[in-house]
Amino acid sequence: MTTKIALVTGANGGLGTHVTKALLDATFTVVGLSPRIQQSEFGHPNFIALPATIANLDAAKKAVDSVIARCGKIDVLAHLVGAFAGGQTVAEMDDASWQRMFDANLNSTFHILRAVIPPMRKAGGGRIIAIGSRAAEDPGPKVGAYSASKAALVSLMKTVAFENKDAAITANVILPGTMDTAANRRDMAGADASQWVQPASVASLIVWLAGDAGKDVTGAAIPVYGRGL
Repeated sequence: MTTKIALVTGANGGLGTHVTKALLDATFTVVGLSPRIQQSEFGHPNFIALPATIANLDAAKKAVDSVIARCGKIDVLAHLVGAFAGGQTVAEMDDASWQRMFDANLNSTFHILRAVIPPMRKAGGGRIIAIGSRAAEDPGPKVGAYSASKAALVSLMKTVAFENKDAAITANVILPGTMDTAANRRDMAGADASQWVQPASVASLIVWLAGDAGKDVTGAAIPVYGRGL
């Protein structure tokens, strides 16, 4: 097969919609994974909706196996699943809030990586791109669980890059500042959105990393801070 296959997790989210469309425009076949995604959300013949979760390893393996059974391979994993919560200091934080951030931002990555790396190694290569956050390297008050989970994600992705460089698999993480999504505009009404990062910019970077030009970039944590630098 000459067409490249991209698995996009969180494909119909605020960033995922832009990434999915950008990869389709770049002639990838895109399998969009999300719990309630529908084929009709992207009117493109090379889009495949995969309603699924990656809440544990079994679910992630089932999703990956279904992609390979249908498409034969996975060339690119764009892992966009994540969540944000804040408002508590470390001293005030409860166990459930802490665990929720690590489940969404770190454990989901751990599950999908363990599912997708073996078939990529067997195929002789692949590209893995995850979305971190500026908070991983620039934490602030009352976002301790979020910042820590994203910092751990950076470490995990760099480890994956080292462990798989022999198999021509690249692994990189993008660290955007606040992105200009509908959800962020709703949750942060009154903030200066002109300083926020455009999702299309992050999507373009993912396409570049997934393409031939990005083959020599691995183990990188790439800041995308926009005008909010």
